[in-house]
Amino acid sequence: MTDERAALLGPAEIRDLAELLNLTPTKKLGQNFVIDGNSVRRIVRIAGVQPGETVVEVGPGLGSLTLGILEVGAEVIAVEIDKRLAEQLPLTVGLLQPDARLTVIRDDAMRIMSLPGAPTRLVANLPYNVSVPVLLHFLEHFWSIQSGVVMVQAEVGHRIAADPGSKVYGSPSVKASWYGTWRTAGQVSRQVFWPVPNVDSVLVAFERSSTSLASEELRLATFELVDAAFQQRRKMLRQSLSSVFGSSATAAQVIESAGQDPTARGEALTVHDFLSIARVATTVE
Repeated sequence: MTDERAALLGPAEIRDLAELLNLTPTKKLGQNFVIDGNSVRRIVRIAGVQPGETVVEVGPGLGSLTLGILEVGAEVIAVEIDKRLAEQLPLTVGLLQPDARLTVIRDDAMRIMSLPGAPTRLVANLPYNVSVPVLLHFLEHFWSIQSGVVMVQAEVGHRIAADPGSKVYGSPSVKASWYGTWRTAGQVSRQVFWPVPNVDSVLVAFERSSTSLASEELRLATFELVDAAFQQRRKMLRQSLSSVFGSSATAAQVIESAGQDPTARGEALTVHDFLSIARVATTVE
């Protein structure tokens, strides 16, 4: 009888591959490899990966999650910055799932501006140190991506999915909501990683909005306001946005014209509220 779990990587296989590549996981690259097949299948299930669709994965590492996505019959485009890992991944997949459809792109995820095909889903165990920039970069540049699940540091994940008024609501929350809706989709035990990280992880799921909120010009203007508001999050908007508008008085005038309260703080505003201010600001200019 064939063991269906032979297609995935376990602790022994992960360590053997690392030894083969003379690889010591580094904090700099956020390398913590998943060694538990059940966790991999859980991520793929929550992501809703379907046979025949194309999934983009950032930071596939030794291939744990890659194999889980391929196992259900999807095609994977894997973006990997590490030369050794990028070269080994097709060999690992070829050995365990020879009929799988895999494309490996060796590059920095933040520099990727085009992808082969049109991936509809993003599924990844994102390096903790670049998770938010990578997420926003892919959502900005690849509109074919309609949904996905990413595994990130718990603190970051809760921040991304936070609602206005929450203590952890901030710039990542607002910017992420520009592209769609977000929710935390479960915790991940530290014990499913090698090496074991010193932080907790969560899964964050998203669904892209059917249409863009506004033009690229307005997105940039909105994000500038968001950054200014949360750089001084304890201050009222008329103060925190004065750096953008030149003075508190001008800021207050623009904010009021947008139907917002100049004495509110950034944590009280939705992405639509910030966009309303940006619309007025660009009209005034």
